Amino acid sequence: MTTTVTGTEQVTAAEAADLVKVYGSGDTAVVALAGVTVSFPAGQLTAIMGPSGSGKSTLMHCLAGLDTVTSGEVYVGGQALSELNDRKLTELRRDRVGFVFQQYNLLPTLTAEENITLPLAIAGRKVDPAWFDAVIGAVNLADRLRHRPTELSGGQQQRVACARALITRPAVVFADEPTGNLDSHSSAEVLAFLRRSVTELGQTVVMVTHDPTAAAYADRVLFLEDGRIVDELAEPTAESVLDRMKLLEVAAHAADDSAGSGGSAAHDPASI
Repeated sequence: MTTTVTGTEQVTAAEAADLVKVYGSGDTAVVALAGVTVSFPAGQLTAIMGPSGSGKSTLMHCLAGLDTVTSGEVYVGGQALSELNDRKLTELRRDRVGFVFQQYNLLPTLTAEENITLPLAIAGRKVDPAWFDAVIGAVNLADRLRHRPTELSGGQQQRVACARALITRPAVVFADEPTGNLDSHSSAEVLAFLRRSVTELGQTVVMVTHDPTAAAYADRVLFLEDGRIVDELAEPTAESVLDRMKLLEVAAHAADDSAGSGGSAAHDPASI
């Protein structure tokens, strides 16, 4: 795993190595991740897409240390998560990982500014004024810092959540369907901020989404199917993402049809 920049090598913000996640056991076991190996370069926005049940949210939760893995390894900022005890893992999630969820998860009694700086307050760390100003400028919330969540629109609340995720200068920000509860205008505002956080602030963002328009803001898109990465698309557009999804859907249906035929071709001497 590359953790330093030398020549043309690139820093890796997070990485999964042969990641397996199984829920349950025996006949009821469900394989959510089936040997996923992938790295997330620092300073890039990566989108993860796939049908329901493909494992995209499970992958994100394992990468973020929110769920344990059955086997394999996860690295965040070069740190292997399996080497951390519960306290150290909590500290890593607090200090090195940012989270943006579909639900904003803001504390209603706190102002926008207090919600944004809450991770620092919990950690007993001081606010870096220059970084705070940079983040607030990026989310365009300078005139809303004294407002409580109920006084903010959905898009503004999600931008507060994004700023909270960035305030600790994390190694990586994980965004799970960040625009799922927003209208198209608010979605565009949040996605534009996530894009700016990468290009202007040098952050690393990994975003789970089902929306080709949202994926088009990314530097690359990973496609999951049945717990495996089955494709990747660089420099995506909404149209190219949609086209790739259609191709993968056709391939999946063809595979299902082949499996439903009982695999007769495998027993046909002409097919060997």
